Amino acid sequence: MRIFLLLLALVAWARVSAQITIDEYRQQVLSRSLELMSAEAESEKLLSRSNQQRTNFLPALSASGEFTTAFRRNDGADLWGFSIVPRIEQTLYAGGGVRAAYRQALINYDASLDEQSQLSLEVRFAADNAYWMVSAMQLYKAATDEYVSLIRSLYDVVQERFAEGYVAKSDLLQVEARLSDAEYSQIASQNNYDLALHQFNNLRREADSISVVLTNSIIDDLPALPRATLEQIMEYRPDVAMAKKSILAAEYGVDVVQAGYNPSLTAGVSGSWKTYSPNRSGKTYLDGALVVGMNVPIFHWRERRHAVAAARRDVEQSQLALEQLYEDISLEEADGWSALLSSYSQMQSSLKNVEIASENLSISTYSYQEGQATVLDVLQAQLSWIQIYTNAISARYNYAVAWSAYRRITAAE
Repeated sequence: MRIFLLLLALVAWARVSAQITIDEYRQQVLSRSLELMSAEAESEKLLSRSNQQRTNFLPALSASGEFTTAFRRNDGADLWGFSIVPRIEQTLYAGGGVRAAYRQALINYDASLDEQSQLSLEVRFAADNAYWMVSAMQLYKAATDEYVSLIRSLYDVVQERFAEGYVAKSDLLQVEARLSDAEYSQIASQNNYDLALHQFNNLRREADSISVVLTNSIIDDLPALPRATLEQIMEYRPDVAMAKKSILAAEYGVDVVQAGYNPSLTAGVSGSWKTYSPNRSGKTYLDGALVVGMNVPIFHWRERRHAVAAARRDVEQSQLALEQLYEDISLEEADGWSALLSSYSQMQSSLKNVEIASENLSISTYSYQEGQATVLDVLQAQLSWIQIYTNAISARYNYAVAWSAYRRITAAE
């Protein structure tokens, strides 16, 4: 019972002097994630490209000019001359390629937002995992510290009885060896906690040595998760939406390729301001013209057929990728739900085992003090307790991770 009170006191102290909740930690990790920053930059780039494609609907203004000078006079004309030609041009028809390219760019931008959402789910799960790991390592550390304390107390008692001649030296050596082994485990648990803390701080981009006090713990009761249907998962998963938009983008890609081999029609107005040629007086004049242009592809050795076929293969690949994603998600959900149920059952079973091991330890310790049990009995009870208790911590950690993983699989908020 004293062991449980010590561990509960550890959790209560963490809550009183709490510095960070799991929700706060998630937000820190999400706001500082370099992966998410890179994904946001990619989305901004694709938005700029869609805006660039939209400009193809608008008339374009351009100008060209030249200045010339001759090396010798020609019939008394000046050696220099210039010409400035502005031009406004509007695409009237481009085989549907302008509209298809614009819509494709918009869909790619929307898909990048879905990719951000999917990446957020992955980053959030990584944050949860790191948070639960620190919580588990804190409990491991507390358990091994308590284990060392129990064996050291027993060692003091056995040493005193050995000095009085009540026990053999072999009993003292057994306890001393077990104490040395427990201290070795204590060092390992401290190292594991340090590694978990490094990962915890690394995700939120803080110094590795910064200590934390967690508000939440793996021994907290997590809300029950109902099983989601595949239809619900497919509706909320961002990667599914992204895969569907990839199919649309590929279909518009076919239109873009086809448009490159369709007739195109442009119209424009151009003007010119230039000197007479030859330039005898230095005078200039203005001129203008209405220009209508048409381009009709006639024969390109079946280039269009091959290009369109390649673009349609992109559509097929996108469709197959979506089907594969459906199968992967179905398997992932089934595995995730099984892991959630299994870890929950193990957690419930481990709690009963801890109660039994704690009671056995108390009885063995009392019996030894009354001379009704051997040192080996107490050592075995202590070893059984630490093994069962660490199994309980593992079960709690596995359940917390499975809980977070299922929320990631189902895209739960």
